[in-house]
Amino acid sequence: MQNILITGGAGFIGCNFVRYILNCEPDISVTVFDKLTYAGRLENLAAVSENFGARYHFVQGDICDAAKVEETVSARNIDTIVNFAAETHVDRSILDPDAFVQTDVYGTYVLLEAARKFGNLRFHQISTDEVYGHIEGHRRSVENDALAPRSPYAASKASADLFVNAYHVTYDLPVTVSRGANNIGPYQYPEKVVPLFITNALESIHLPVYGDGQQMRDYQYVADHCAAIYLILLRGTIGESYNIGTGAEMTNLAMVEILLEELDKPRALIQHVEDRLGHDRRYSLDVSKILALGWEPDYTPEEAIRSTARWYRDNRWWWQPIRDGEFKDYYESVYGARKKLEPH
Repeated sequence: MQNILITGGAGFIGCNFVRYILNCEPDISVTVFDKLTYAGRLENLAAVSENFGARYHFVQGDICDAAKVEETVSARNIDTIVNFAAETHVDRSILDPDAFVQTDVYGTYVLLEAARKFGNLRFHQISTDEVYGHIEGHRRSVENDALAPRSPYAASKASADLFVNAYHVTYDLPVTVSRGANNIGPYQYPEKVVPLFITNALESIHLPVYGDGQQMRDYQYVADHCAAIYLILLRGTIGESYNIGTGAEMTNLAMVEILLEELDKPRALIQHVEDRLGHDRRYSLDVSKILALGWEPDYTPEEAIRSTARWYRDNRWWWQPIRDGEFKDYYESVYGARKKLEPH
C-alpha cells in the first residue's frame, strides 16, 4: 500500500481519513478523487494540501466516469482504492433516489472494474450499519446477517456491498468492507442530525426531533472510525466485512440533551415533528470482530457528541457559509411543512 486512491476524500469521513493515513504512513502517497458535490468541499482539505505537499494529489472527477477513473488509476500508479464516495443522506434519498442508485451502485461498479482491469488492486468499501435495517429486541447485527435495507440510501449501499462481494468471489478481487455506525465529528455537512442540531442550537433555532426521539443509535467519533478502517487495510481478512462502532447505544433524544448541555442551550429548543418515512427505530452493531483485530474506540458516544459540539461552536467559519447557501432550500423542503407534534 504505497499509492492509495481515496474516492470521496473531500467529504466528511473521507477528509478525516486522508489526514489520518497521511499522518500514520510517512511513505504513502494519497490521491483524492472527488466530484465536489454540495457535501464534498475543498475547504475540508485545505490544511492537507498545505502540510503534505507532494504526498497529496487532488483530482476532480465523478466515480461514474470510467474513463476518468481509469486515467487516474494509471497516471497515479494506484495500488489501493478506498471508496468513501457516496450519496449518504437518508432524507435526500427519499426526495431523489436516482442520484443514490447512480453514485452508490453504478459508481461502485465502475471502481471495481478499474480495480480488476489494473491487476486486481486492493479494494476497500465504506458501508453503513443501515444495510442491516431495523434491529428488533436486544440483538445486535453481525457481519454475516442478511441485509435488509429500508430506505433508498440503505438499499443503494447494500447493493454496493453485494457487488463488492461478487467481484471477490468471481474475479478474486482482494476486497474488504466496513459497516460503520453513525459517524460524527469535524467537517460533517450540517444536514446530518448531530451537526444540524448543533448549528441550530448555536443560532437558537428549534431542533426538529423526528417522532418521539426514541430511535436508538450508536454515535462514534470519526477519528475512531478512521483508525478502524486503517487497521482493516493492514490486517483485515480479504473477502470479509467488519462492523465499526462503539457497541453502545442511546436514544436520539438523549443525544440532543447532551449537545444542548454542552452548548449551554435550553431544552425548550427541542421540537418534536412528524417522523421520517420508513424511519428505522434501532441500529445496533456487534463489534467483536473489529475488536479482535486489535482496535478499540477512544471516545464514548457521549464524548464524541461533546467533542463534536465544541468543534462546531469554535468553527463557525466552516459551517456558516453552508447554512447561508443552498442549505436553506434543502432545510425548508425537509422540515418546512413537517407537522409539529404535541410535547413528549
